[in-house]
Amino acid sequence: MQAIDRAALDAQTGGDADLAREVLALFAGQCRSILPRLADPAAPPDRRADLAHTLKGSAAGVGAGRVHALADAAEARLRAGDGPVPLDDLAAAVAMALAEIGDAQA
Repeated sequence: MQAIDRAALDAQTGGDADLAREVLALFAGQCRSILPRLADPAAPPDRRADLAHTLKGSAAGVGAGRVHALADAAEARLRAGDGPVPLDDLAAAVAMALAEIGDAQA
């Protein structure tokens, strides 16, 4: 199973390979920036929910369906105040997406 749905990415970028690479690079940068802050239990839950929302939107834009779904679940749990939010699956999905992006750009 691929972490990035190339058909969805092509639809978002109009099939422009250069634009797809740029969008993937931006997504990778956001993942690296957002995930550590999202995982910080000292950060306010509303701020963490906003970070999950941003990651969810970025994932949708590149066709990273599993990252999108897991970020959506994390956002919902944070907004509901349902206690600790497990992020291991999200971190693993992000790692898979980043590895796939790295492989594609190598």
